[in-house]
Amino acid sequence: MNTYTDDRVSEASGPRVAADAGPQACVVSIVMPCLNEAESLGPCVKAALAAIEKAGVEGEVIVADNGSTDGSVEIAESLGARVAHIGARGYGSALQGGFAAARGRYILMGDADGSYDFGHLQRFLDELDAGAELVMGNRFKGGIAPGAMPPLHKYFGNPGLSWMGRLFFGAEVGDFYCGLRAFRRDALPMLNLQSPGMELGVEMVAKAALYGLKVSEVPTTLSPDLRSRPPHLRTWRDGWRTLRFFLLYSPRWLFFYPGLILILLGLGLSIAVLPGPLHVFGARLDVHTLLYAGAAVVVGFQAVVFAVLARVYAEAEGFLPDTPLVRRARRTFTLETGILVGGVLLLASAILSVIAFVRWSNSSFHHLNYPATLRIAIPAAVALMLGVQTILSSFFLSVLGIKHHSAAD
Repeated sequence: MNTYTDDRVSEASGPRVAADAGPQACVVSIVMPCLNEAESLGPCVKAALAAIEKAGVEGEVIVADNGSTDGSVEIAESLGARVAHIGARGYGSALQGGFAAARGRYILMGDADGSYDFGHLQRFLDELDAGAELVMGNRFKGGIAPGAMPPLHKYFGNPGLSWMGRLFFGAEVGDFYCGLRAFRRDALPMLNLQSPGMELGVEMVAKAALYGLKVSEVPTTLSPDLRSRPPHLRTWRDGWRTLRFFLLYSPRWLFFYPGLILILLGLGLSIAVLPGPLHVFGARLDVHTLLYAGAAVVVGFQAVVFAVLARVYAEAEGFLPDTPLVRRARRTFTLETGILVGGVLLLASAILSVIAFVRWSNSSFHHLNYPATLRIAIPAAVALMLGVQTILSSFFLSVLGIKHHSAAD
């Protein structure tokens, strides 16, 4: 892969070239993923080459072929495109292979189905030249032709998932799913893209936001594709995979916040019924409520701990960026702190258990006042479980921190 020592682009007359371009470097690579796109690939390659010529830049068109058997490869090569043969199947895998083969300082990606207008290349180049690191197309601002997008996608799927992406990751992007986008090639190592499927597009936007890359938008259009066969996109499958990605890459929404709510509800109910029965709208809340409230605290605590562990693991493996919050968590929740807190909880459990045992012995180990005894036994059991979970989680968190300690040494 070529490296660039100067981020600027030559403004000399004639075609722009990368400032330190070697014999194989160019300004922009247009990458198209392809799997049996013989019907539409030709017009797309021609449009991409024409856009490069019109922009007055040195560029190339790369067809990232994912195993086509319909002559797509021959069509691409006959029109002057460079073909990258990608063995790993999937939309995301094809794009990653195309990115790796790209020689351009900038990379524009777009589908090979004829739905995107590669003639908008200049809009993306202008934003990249102005300092943007990722430039997203926005089809809702540019215009969606009749029949180009199913109503379910247009009015619910895309707006809903884009709203969720903005909420989860703080990415000010209006069209997360737009397949026409451009970015700087030197941003790829930071993004460390992993997704083999359709969710690669949202992974790119989410990570760009998390890593603080400069993201901008330009209007683009969407037209009905040129294929006679159904598209590779599957509404429910790919929509679920996007939602799953959002949740897995943002464990606070899947685990932390729900867990915190469970802990607060459980604690609130426990405090309310611990002194004695509570009557609410004619219903009597007693030790059975206390039991379920204790279970809510335990489950909620486990969810919160899992969110912390998942976030630290994702950062340690390079899936998500290191943040001040994660660094503070590593410094605060040390193994020693976890053992201390867990030990206090275990001690509280032991004291409550002794009190319950003494009450039992006072009845000659026979009949007990169950509501009164359970008001001690249930908090004791909850404290026992929380103490053990805290100690074990602290050990696991310290294991995840070994890489950081080794790097610091």
